[in-house]
Amino acid sequence: MARRTKTYDNQSITALKGPDRVRKRPAVIFGSDGLEGCEHSVFEILSNSVDEARQGFGDTIEMRVFSDRSIEITDWGRGIPLGWNDKEGRYNWELIYCELYAGGKYDNNAENASYVFSLGLNGLGACATQYSSEYFEVASFDGENKYEVSFRKGYPIGPDGEPIVLEDNPPREQLDKVLRVTPLPKSERRTGTIQRWKPDLEVFTSIDIPLEYFTETLKKQAVVNAGTTFKLYWQTEPGSDKFDEYTFLYKNGIFDYVAEIAGDAALTEPVFWQTETVGRDRADKDDYKLKIECAFCCANPVNVIEYYHNSSFLEHGGSPDRAVRSAFVAEIDRWLKANGKYNKNEPKITFADVQDCLVLVTSSHSTQTSYANQTKKAITNKFIAEAMTSFLRQNLEIYFAENPEAAEKLCNQALVNKRSRERAEATRLDLRKKLSGSMDISNRVERFVGCRSKDPEKRELYIVEGNSALTSVKLARDAEFQAIIPVRGKTLNCLKASYDKIFKNDIIVDLLKVIGCGVELKGKVKGDFVEFDPKNLRWSKIIICTDADKDGFQIRTLLLTMFYRLLPSLIKTGKVFIAETPLYEITCRDKTYFAYSDKEKQEIIESFGESAKYTVQRSKGLGENEPEMMRLTTMDPATRRLIAVKPADEKETFEVFDTMLGDNLAARKKYIAEHGREYLDDLDIDEG
Repeated sequence: MARRTKTYDNQSITALKGPDRVRKRPAVIFGSDGLEGCEHSVFEILSNSVDEARQGFGDTIEMRVFSDRSIEITDWGRGIPLGWNDKEGRYNWELIYCELYAGGKYDNNAENASYVFSLGLNGLGACATQYSSEYFEVASFDGENKYEVSFRKGYPIGPDGEPIVLEDNPPREQLDKVLRVTPLPKSERRTGTIQRWKPDLEVFTSIDIPLEYFTETLKKQAVVNAGTTFKLYWQTEPGSDKFDEYTFLYKNGIFDYVAEIAGDAALTEPVFWQTETVGRDRADKDDYKLKIECAFCCANPVNVIEYYHNSSFLEHGGSPDRAVRSAFVAEIDRWLKANGKYNKNEPKITFADVQDCLVLVTSSHSTQTSYANQTKKAITNKFIAEAMTSFLRQNLEIYFAENPEAAEKLCNQALVNKRSRERAEATRLDLRKKLSGSMDISNRVERFVGCRSKDPEKRELYIVEGNSALTSVKLARDAEFQAIIPVRGKTLNCLKASYDKIFKNDIIVDLLKVIGCGVELKGKVKGDFVEFDPKNLRWSKIIICTDADKDGFQIRTLLLTMFYRLLPSLIKTGKVFIAETPLYEITCRDKTYFAYSDKEKQEIIESFGESAKYTVQRSKGLGENEPEMMRLTTMDPATRRLIAVKPADEKETFEVFDTMLGDNLAARKKYIAEHGREYLDDLDIDEG
């Protein structure tokens, strides 16, 4: 072991101070030092404007995003108090923007609280965002004066443009000059705040927040802040006044949002419930206020569930999610039992069955909130979970009694979903059993001919056309490492078929079972499928071997669509090949030559000389060939010709398959009109 010379003693311990508390470890506050963390820093400033609007101060919030990635948020709230704080003996601009855990939202549960329900909670957001910025400008309006303060790299800027290091305890006279106060003319008097800043690339690995983040965030805030207008201005040209404008307003909040999501897919009319209550998380804790709003409807095939708390979108749910799951499953199960909808000994529904036909949004607010962390993506309050569960169960019971038709639609749809899920699971479990495990006498594929080698790095699998070809290939192969599986006729078109139809096809299932590495399914596919695992692949090469005629080409193409749809990684890793079978047999001087194209045929004939006698015939189908010919042309690694199936451009490949074999009839007609004449000589048309 190398000798360590660096000491670790009492002088090795250091404390981060000032802006470094965030700039050196931004992920502690924002959850990440990447783009996601940068996005969260924006939300922290937006949250303060939202809190003002929720208290009834201002009904519009504007956000401008400039091409240099600086951001400006304007509200018409009460304005941020930036002046001297006698109680703390410091300026409020310092407490709010330069001191972690300082703010005006710690007493939300008090009778005279400045904020009742607020997104802000810990007194971290404004300071942390300021610390993590390249620059940060604040303008606050109280109806008579405009108050301004500027920061650079986390430090306040004095009148001389130089940063002031607060850790050096500068005199108050110097701090007095940081805050700039300007009386407002009567025509310009207003209240509110304008904050502009630019996230610092020295702190975040990326500050290129996409437009979609801003539109999605402001839309979500409009949903849970009924009647508040959120406007986004996205600068399209640097240094210009050209902005794309987006406006979000939901007058009836989550009720309008649920109706919008469900649209024509709604099976029942949206409903809206709300209540307010008081409770505590533990007997020895103080009571706090809780407000609950819920809007939902039954829909098919649309299904969306979203949870919000104190205007923050709860990506991971927490307490509201537990409440919704418990309440809806319990009440729908109770209704199904009471109305005799279950079969004898039938298992009860699960939330997955309910979720598949539910459009639901909850928005809750509380004066005390336990977030999972500063990113506020889940809450953990025990009282909120219990209160919401009770509230939802009571309202569902009344709703089902007063709306029997809607109750029947929702509950029956959940039951239909359950039974469909169970049938699909049974089918998938059966498929899993078929595709997994070793192939033995109880689990073998009909007409599959194995090989002696067990080494997947040496073994080859030939997929041949029909049982007649099986005999010829079997006699021509090297039984040590070459295995064979025949396909009977034309296989299923996997490009057009549904997964359910594909996995009911015996030919496809047998092929997948023999290949052995599972399947790759794209999109949202439920069930217990055998997931693709290249380590379970049983072959070094998978070789498609068909006749050199129209039928053979079509079978080959259909097999390729199977690999493209279900096993694309085998193509990408170079495991799939096509055995090139000869078109012509040319005999000259008791020797046989094989030509794989018309050009090659001509070259062979010319090599004989003008006086040579020879015969040319089209090659027979695989089933009619002699074993020795098969060995030379198709099986022997030293003499055969294999075409590697290469991963061409995925988009181009899909377009070709979709045109030739998919549902794109318009593209197929266009292709035939443009290229059909090129294939006239190949058509098999009887004259007369």
